[in-house]
Amino acid sequence: MKNNFDLLTRGVENIIPNQESLDKLLQSGKKLHVYLGIDPTATRIHIGHAVPLRKLNALAKLGHEVTFLIGDFTALIGDTSDKDNERPVLTSEQIKQNFASYKTLASKVVDFSRIKVRFNSEWLSKLSFQEIIKLCQHFGAGDFVGRELIKKRLSSSQHVGLHELLYPVMQGYDSYFLDTDIQLGGTDQTFNMQAGRILQKDLRRKESFIIANGFLEGTDGRKMSKSWNNAIWLDDSPSDMYGKIMSLKDDLIINYFTLATNLPLTEISSLKDRLTKGDNPMTIKKQLAHQIVTELHSPAEATAAEAFFQKTVQDKDLPSGLPSFTPPSPSLSMLELLKAANLGISSSELKRTLDQGGVELSGDKITSPTQMLTLKNGDVLKFGKRNFLKIKLPK
Repeated sequence: MKNNFDLLTRGVENIIPNQESLDKLLQSGKKLHVYLGIDPTATRIHIGHAVPLRKLNALAKLGHEVTFLIGDFTALIGDTSDKDNERPVLTSEQIKQNFASYKTLASKVVDFSRIKVRFNSEWLSKLSFQEIIKLCQHFGAGDFVGRELIKKRLSSSQHVGLHELLYPVMQGYDSYFLDTDIQLGGTDQTFNMQAGRILQKDLRRKESFIIANGFLEGTDGRKMSKSWNNAIWLDDSPSDMYGKIMSLKDDLIINYFTLATNLPLTEISSLKDRLTKGDNPMTIKKQLAHQIVTELHSPAEATAAEAFFQKTVQDKDLPSGLPSFTPPSPSLSMLELLKAANLGISSSELKRTLDQGGVELSGDKITSPTQMLTLKNGDVLKFGKRNFLKIKLPK
């Protein structure tokens, strides 16, 4: 167990059927078949998505046969494991476009030279209706409808598509087709991953394993989500990434070190002891921010981001070389100005930041979205702690 302690405990919420048996298999020297599947339903990855990617990469480094599976066929069904309603059906073209950007970002965490990339349309699209019926005979509908979110939807008279029952069957067949020894995924995927264990056991008389990872909370402690503006994205600039990490709640620091960095657990334990003994959380949070930006960008960019944070947030100086922005009119409301600035933030988040006093125009704090402005050339718009724009009026 000692050799596999980090692999089997770091960020791991559950191992099915048990940790001891998997540890024994890993120490046997056998080359194992491992896979992580994703449905490319989005174009961006946040550092929470990267948690199982790190585990996949670790197993690849150990020499196992690792597959990064793109669910281009299952994405046509849509997984509702963690959703309150049906997912929209994507076209094949959308899936291809999403995966292209997904792979680029995942390369920050995964060494694709060690990993096979496959698409489950290779085999799922070839199944006959008779074969699908035979696969379905291994599962009960009651297990599916008994899931918490499905029960909730049914009890509130929401539509539950019959095709949704097929998603776990299809994912189970992925595992069977790849003859999987280990499946990786979040705890919300446990039901679907169990389907793979059932098919391996029923059709091959083979025991297989599930490593279910925990979740990395957003910067405010809630689930990491674009709609809550609490996500740290892998394509965030170094300064944005550093600043977001510095906005973390103090009680999330150790979890971020554990799930979002490659720092050894022994060093993380020492940092935890320092916090317990009263060290300033700000100091350790700076180390966390530097570590994450170093791993996802570079050491030089991490150092520059730290200096930028010190100057603009702690010393409250304006950064040099501010990007300029030409508004549609010199007279408009604050909300109109923010929307025109195209900050990539929802209207609700814009209003919330205004309410919280996070918006300034040339040093004046503005909290009313309807306040009318008369802009001057060279005015500086500050949104939050890290977004600065210089107003450039047409001549």
